[in-house]
Amino acid sequence: MIPQPPPRPHDTEADGARTPRALPCDQLSGLLRTGPFSEALRMAIRGRGLSLSRLQDRLSQHGAPVTAATISAWQSGKCRPERPHALMALAALESILGLPATALSSLLAPPKPRGRWVNAAAARPSLAEAWSGLLHDTLDAVETRWTAHLTCVSRHHRVDIDAQGREAALWSRQVLRAETDGPDRYIVSYQSDQPGPAPVLRPSSPERVGAVSQDPSHGTLVAELLFDRPLARGETVIVEYLLEHAVTRPTAHQAGLYLQVPVRECVIEVRFDPAAPPPTSCYAFHIPHASPAEARERVLRLDASLRTHTVGLDLAPSRFGIRWSWDGS
Repeated sequence: MIPQPPPRPHDTEADGARTPRALPCDQLSGLLRTGPFSEALRMAIRGRGLSLSRLQDRLSQHGAPVTAATISAWQSGKCRPERPHALMALAALESILGLPATALSSLLAPPKPRGRWVNAAAARPSLAEAWSGLLHDTLDAVETRWTAHLTCVSRHHRVDIDAQGREAALWSRQVLRAETDGPDRYIVSYQSDQPGPAPVLRPSSPERVGAVSQDPSHGTLVAELLFDRPLARGETVIVEYLLEHAVTRPTAHQAGLYLQVPVRECVIEVRFDPAAPPPTSCYAFHIPHASPAEARERVLRLDASLRTHTVGLDLAPSRFGIRWSWDGS
């Protein structure tokens, strides 16, 4: 959970007539985890009690000027920061609003393709192009060139939550199809909400672990899963692996995937330990990269074994998953 910092006196309205409204900590924290960007920005601004004109002045003082109209468009979902100067302003805005670095920028989808016609195969990004920020920094040690030539036909992602509400393990099974001759590996990527050692990767036979890159200061892991032989075009392969945490993790509040390429079928499943009280609420969420303003969520129910799941079909690049909360968290 990302706690909302307390308001500071100089962050109130210039005329002193207003003070920041108190917001539930988990309300803003949930938006910072799942988005969409526009709602998270609007909630963060509301929590600080700053007017758009005051924000404009503060950004100018930070050397990253943008107009109040631009900020208004960002928080209404009409547009988003994409160009370098706008992203610099967003970084300054995170500081002004008392948010952790990249708290808002991490919710931004990749820029929309320009031009009238976009070839789907040519437009598919490599892993290095698709990932940005902290995870991107760990990619240099692994071979990512085949990622753009593997289509994910089906994906099943299951997370186990222990009796203390922490993520204990993550199991994943994928069916991949080669779109050209030669793919011989799949890249596993993991990014935690908190710094700490990366989980231990345990692949199922016949895959084996190749190069591994991790950054405990940011809780990131990237690793190669090597196939037993290169694939021919049109051939499929089943990739299955387990990620187990060797150290205690913070309380978990979501399980999800950043889908960087289209997926025909995606299943997200969460299993809660019966020894602990069940969460008071569970929601499935889906945030398209191309149109974050169209984010959707729906209520999920737990079964008798304290499990829940959501299924997505023909998903475009997006964030897809499940979030939950307990009373007071």
